[in-house]
Amino acid sequence: MDHLIRVIRADEWERAREIRLAALRDPVAHLAFLDTYEAAAGRPDAFWRERAEASSEDGDGAVRQFVAEGPDGTWAGTITLLVERPSDEVRFGAAAKVEQTHVVGVYVRPGARGTGVIDALFRAGVEWSWSLAEPVVGRVRLYVHEENARAAAFYRRFGFTATGARVAVPGSASAEEVEYELRRPAGSRSR
Repeated sequence: MDHLIRVIRADEWERAREIRLAALRDPVAHLAFLDTYEAAAGRPDAFWRERAEASSEDGDGAVRQFVAEGPDGTWAGTITLLVERPSDEVRFGAAAKVEQTHVVGVYVRPGARGTGVIDALFRAGVEWSWSLAEPVVGRVRLYVHEENARAAAFYRRFGFTATGARVAVPGSASAEEVEYELRRPAGSRSR
């Protein structure tokens, strides 16, 4: 794999918007995202600027967006992690019982699938999670739509396990998201 995995810069908001809109046009976007292309495309530039600033190296540390940048500068994929603490307001699913990060916004462009980009993005995100000194993260979690077998298979291959927790998909009468977690290895320390 010849992609550089890195955190976005605040001034890259237009590129962050473009890859998000591409993700929301993917044929399985309805299974992978709670957002829609129409809603995201209608958001003002200020929204995208704030989002990029918050998830950049210069942000407050509560969010990080990683990208896989090809040799030609194109972004082949992305992953975002949110820091969650037991005292935080619940964004999705159950309240955090331990300090944790929550993986969201996972996307790899079709041409980069199967090339190792997703593995590299997840390694970077998990390593960042374990490196935090404050808070010391006890687990990385994510939710996957019960019908998104491709994503669930990758998460299991990477080492995530289903916790048994399920939450209703907003706006659906019967669909559910399944929680997966990766526990901090015993004896590991943050930097």
